[in-house]
Amino acid sequence: MLPHKRTLLLLAATLALTLLAEADLASERAALLALRSAVRGRTLFWNATNQSPCNWAGVQCEHDHVVELHLPGVALSGQIPAGIFGNLTQLRTLSLRFNALTGPLPSDLASCVNLRNLYLQRNLFSGQIPTFLFDLPDLVRLNMGFNNFSGPFPTAFNNLTRLKTLILQNNQISGSIPDLNKLSLDQFSVSNNLLNGSVPLKLRTFPKDSFLGNSLCGSPLSPCAGDGTSPTSPLAVDNNENGQKKKKKLSGGAIAGIVIGSVVCLLLVAFVLILACRNKSDKKTSAVDVAALKHPESQVLAEKSVSDVENGGHGNGHSVAAAAAAAIVSSVGGGGNKAEANGGGAKKLVFFGNSARAFDLEDLLRASAEVLGKGTFGTAYKAVLEAGPVVAVKRLKDVTISEKEFKEKIETVGAMDHENLVPLRAYYFSRDEKLLVYDYMPVGSLSALLHGNKGAGRTPLNWEVRSGIALGAARGIEYLHLQGPNVSHGNIKSSNILLTKSYDARVSDFGLAHLVGPSSTPNRVAGYRAPEVTDPRKVSQKADVYSFGVLLLELLTGKAPTHALLNEEGVDLPRWVQSVVREEWTSEVFDLELLRYQNVEEEMVQLLQLAVDCAAQYPDKRPSMSEVARTIEELCRSSLKEDQDQIQHDPINDLEL
Repeated sequence: MLPHKRTLLLLAATLALTLLAEADLASERAALLALRSAVRGRTLFWNATNQSPCNWAGVQCEHDHVVELHLPGVALSGQIPAGIFGNLTQLRTLSLRFNALTGPLPSDLASCVNLRNLYLQRNLFSGQIPTFLFDLPDLVRLNMGFNNFSGPFPTAFNNLTRLKTLILQNNQISGSIPDLNKLSLDQFSVSNNLLNGSVPLKLRTFPKDSFLGNSLCGSPLSPCAGDGTSPTSPLAVDNNENGQKKKKKLSGGAIAGIVIGSVVCLLLVAFVLILACRNKSDKKTSAVDVAALKHPESQVLAEKSVSDVENGGHGNGHSVAAAAAAAIVSSVGGGGNKAEANGGGAKKLVFFGNSARAFDLEDLLRASAEVLGKGTFGTAYKAVLEAGPVVAVKRLKDVTISEKEFKEKIETVGAMDHENLVPLRAYYFSRDEKLLVYDYMPVGSLSALLHGNKGAGRTPLNWEVRSGIALGAARGIEYLHLQGPNVSHGNIKSSNILLTKSYDARVSDFGLAHLVGPSSTPNRVAGYRAPEVTDPRKVSQKADVYSFGVLLLELLTGKAPTHALLNEEGVDLPRWVQSVVREEWTSEVFDLELLRYQNVEEEMVQLLQLAVDCAAQYPDKRPSMSEVARTIEELCRSSLKEDQDQIQHDPINDLEL
């Protein structure tokens, strides 16, 4: 009988535990539904008839308990009432970032003693930093940035001995920063608050950006008053016979000498500057005069160029447009004259294939021009012909190869024909000048579109436009790679993705990497270059894929690759994205202009995952451009068919790195 009794007791205990677990899960389910009722949310499509909340979007469970709640960027608003988190005591991660929640933090959050990660950034929470936070001993990551928290900086943060991330930037916290000697932080920021005083010694290892926007001093900021007058410095004090310390004073003769020396130096500098300005003026006048003598019509090119730049045209601030245009005319004219003198005949534009020969070199030199910008391989101009098309002219720099080799390589470039490439129509080669003539792209570059006008008149780039640009660029690069296993672009970046009036992408600057000398290449792809590339003139197809991955991240985040920093100098865009996603801040990755589109979140996350795959550290981990183009095409097709009513989950939480 004893074994039977023991079995019955075990069954009874199991049943009791099951009922207890079900009761706990039921209370957690009720708490989540209460939260949804209190703060709403655009993607909280939780099925109230489903008995288990563990299947709901954003909810993760272990052992029949809710342990993680991820609700980033789902338009939660209003104040969280007390009484909800008291029933979610097993929470280890709570992410409410990127919403519009207001008021103080609910006091029953103190019941979540197992909480490790608390992400509250980019809401409207207010009040002082609550003291109950310092009774959460397991807290590792705490981000309360971009809210309205006020009051002093609590010294009780020292109680959180496991804390690694503390982000309090963009609040209204006042007073001084206490010594956080008991903490060993990896990430820290208090920028843009109301803090004053000196930066504690232990926090001075963090970059300047972590403290800007306050009245703070001390490394890494400006020195505090008195920092430069150490009593042990012989430059600051003298010791007299009685041990008294007094400041050194300069004698009258020393002061007079300093004043006279300064005046003499200033006169010399002024004299040198006057001479330099006169020489520069003489040289510029001479260059324009020579150009005008050889080609009187060149003055049209120069004068129009200056006028356009001054009137806010596409000159991008290059006030030297006139001088550059005159230099082209002078050099091209000189090249032609030298060729004729040598019996070789005048140099001419060489057109490719069936390109229309609607103009010649003289027409091009008579055209009005404006500077579009200075790129890796030279300066680009927009040339408006008197009777013909508008073209883009690239004036190459640092071309060191022979004319024969140049012709062979440029013929290969001119033969490439694809709807997503900027077609090369003609070229000109002389000893002093090398010009390439392309179709003009009226909208400009993707870089200008993403990072240009940020004012009220800016047209937001929606998902359809961005995904279409990504697909067009991928197809163009795929075409290049299909020309042979050793054919690559070598200079993929957003400024080399040009756009038509309908925002169709055209890849430019392909095939030019092998025409220029090494002096043009070292910094040409800062932020885009694959880690294995040591010689920028020798870029593999897999390295192109890496650069394209960075380009996709730029499209999705709206951040330039060289400016995406995360509380640490020198963090590139791929590492920044991975660190943000790893810390469950995924919504912060996407450009704010994209977050307004609610029915394409899944496609956005899938494209983000593809971009991360392309920017993998090791080449063999990256997909081919054909695979990339095919994946983007499927995403574009999927987004067209997507119906908002059929969204079943929040994909923001599905990305794993």
